[in-house]
Amino acid sequence: MAIPSDQALTSICSHCDRAIPSSNIDLHHAHCSRNLEKCKVCGDMIPRKFAEEHFLSTHAPVSCSLCSETMEREILAVHKGENCPQRIVTCEYCEFPLPAVDLFEHQEVCGNRTELCHRCSRYIRLREIIVHESRCNGVPDNTAESSRGTRAAERGNNAQRRPPHEYSRRRFLFTIAITGIAVLLGSLFFQRKTENNQMH
Repeated sequence: MAIPSDQALTSICSHCDRAIPSSNIDLHHAHCSRNLEKCKVCGDMIPRKFAEEHFLSTHAPVSCSLCSETMEREILAVHKGENCPQRIVTCEYCEFPLPAVDLFEHQEVCGNRTELCHRCSRYIRLREIIVHESRCNGVPDNTAESSRGTRAAERGNNAQRRPPHEYSRRRFLFTIAITGIAVLLGSLFFQRKTENNQMH
C-alpha cells in the first residue's frame, strides 16, 4: 500500500474553511486572512476591498419602487412579480389593468355586470357566464328571467339581437364618419377664413 506524499495531504484553512494542501497551509492562511473576508450574510469569501460593494449590490435592503416596502435585494423580483400590492394585474372580466390591491373590490362590481346570452335571451352575470354558456340549451327560462330580460322580450318579442361586437363596430364606424365630417367642415371653414383675410 502506497503511503501518500505530503503534497496529497490537505488541511482545512481556519479562515475560509477550504481544503488546502498541507505544505501550503501556512502561506495560504497568511494570504487568505489578510485579503479575504467572509460575507456574514451568504458566507462567500469576498476580497476585503470589495466587501462593502458585495454587500450593497447583493444583500443591502432595497425599497420596492411600487409600494416602497423595504426588503432584501434577492427577493425583490419575486415581490414585484407576485406579492406587491401595487403590481399591475388585469380584471378577469374586463381585462382592465389595475393595482392588485384594488382587484378584489373591482371584480366584485365588474363580475356583477350582466351580458345578454344570445341563445336564451337572458341577461347573465359575467361571473356566471362561463358556467351558463356550458349549460345553456337556448330555451328561455321565464321563471328566472330578470327584469331587464323581460323588458327586452317586451320590446323585441323574440327579435334577434345583434351581438355586442356588431354594435361596437357600428359605433366605431359612426365615430369615424362624424370625425371625418368635422375635419372636412373645419378645413373648409379655415380655408374660407384665410381667403377672407387675404382679400382684406
